[in-house]
Amino acid sequence: MSGRTEDGDGHFEPDPSVGYGKPPKDTRFKKGASGNPHGRPKGSRNVAAVFAKTLREKVVINEHGQRKSITKLEAAIKQFVNKAAGGDLRALQMLVNLSREAETRELTPPERSMIAEVDQRIMEGIVRRFQPASQIEGEEANEKPGCE
Repeated sequence: MSGRTEDGDGHFEPDPSVGYGKPPKDTRFKKGASGNPHGRPKGSRNVAAVFAKTLREKVVINEHGQRKSITKLEAAIKQFVNKAAGGDLRALQMLVNLSREAETRELTPPERSMIAEVDQRIMEGIVRRFQPASQIEGEEANEKPGCE
């Protein structure tokens, strides 16, 4: 049980079948049984999912004497902008940085990822395999320099 065997004189000898990567047999997982039988409960969410859901929740605010329903994210941004407009220098600096970052993201086209280029080459190779041999030879001749 403890990785040792008794030798008859009352002395315990280490069990050779127990060691690094070989736990005692009685502590090993039983066949067919999971090491985490209950697992993660269904419906449990990670922090990012809970955060996103919370920001999408609606709240009712009074704006210019009228009740208005907006998301919590919109309400937080309104408060942030109002603080900056009220003279809070730290909020103003953060707002300027945030607006610059938003403009940069809006103006910058999404980059083509390296994976997309690799995928494109693979797809071209697959298409070439299915083309008739005469058509492939014609394309290769057109691609070689000095054949124009």
